[in-house]
Amino acid sequence: MSAESSEPRGRFTYWRLRFRAWRGTRPFWAGLLTLLSGVPIAYFPYAELKLGHLTLTMATTAGAGSLIIGVLLATLGLTMWFQSIVRVFAGVATILLGLVSIPVSNIGGFMMGATLALIGGGLSISWAPGRPVDDEEHADDSADGRPAKHAAVRRQTFKPDGGAVDQGVPDGGGDDPFLPGPHDGGLKLTDTTAHANGGRNSAG
Repeated sequence: MSAESSEPRGRFTYWRLRFRAWRGTRPFWAGLLTLLSGVPIAYFPYAELKLGHLTLTMATTAGAGSLIIGVLLATLGLTMWFQSIVRVFAGVATILLGLVSIPVSNIGGFMMGATLALIGGGLSISWAPGRPVDDEEHADDSADGRPAKHAAVRRQTFKPDGGAVDQGVPDGGGDDPFLPGPHDGGLKLTDTTAHANGGRNSAG
């Protein structure tokens, strides 16, 4: 493969990844559906369909209202893309405009525009930004469900008289507030000694 053919492919991959990153930080599909919903609502009142020598005009007295609704839906779609902080307001306004277009604009652009507006508005309301990986400090990464920062296991040897000798942390971690320290008494182990070294239990 020549360098000329690999360079356009690498450039395409670069812009594709850039677009994916941009799309993941905003309600992209909600904005796209909202933009598309404004097209049939604003188009049909001004459209002229020709059937042979017959011209069918679907213009109504509410043609100006349909145009305003279509422009507002397009504006709300762009708002969802570039001002995602007001996505809830934009979603609610999109749903209301979609409902208003049903009696105003040829049954909401023959229900195509109204349906797209309702779906886009619902997606915009339900969308939430993802949490960065660095902020997930309380994620349960250990096998026993404890946070990862407290996953260090302290090696202890329990003695038959109820005491315990702390032998430190085998993996070099810090103190673990979830594991008990040395006991003065109360724990009676007569015939069993639990060794945390290697996770083996021996009876003797």
